[in-house]
Amino acid sequence: MRVLGLLRADADSESGAPPSPELIERCGKFIEEVTKAGVLLATDGLQPSSKGKRVRLAGGKTAVIDGPFTESKELIASYALLEVKSMAEAVEWTTRFLKALGGGECELRPLYEGPPGCG
Repeated sequence: MRVLGLLRADADSESGAPPSPELIERCGKFIEEVTKAGVLLATDGLQPSSKGKRVRLAGGKTAVIDGPFTESKELIASYALLEVKSMAEAVEWTTRFLKALGGGECELRPLYEGPPGCG
């Protein structure tokens, strides 16, 4: 099964400051391990919301809202697409990732399997 992990943003990720060399090394080792295990399909960090936009369509009208966005608890700092046997395995890998990161919160969402659609 494929599972999308969404890492919640925090003040550090929203500041736009690069991570410390130690954090880069710890996360790099973890990413190497999870990739070699055949679990990690894709991952990337996201730039701060100040560089983003939200696009909303309602009543036939499009609204584009420039970042930064104030509700940081709703922001995503990075994502990972995992191929796992179960949600329990996804939780195990995610827990290991959060330990390498030094803490945080990740939402795990299974993807629908089958023909592509609008989601």
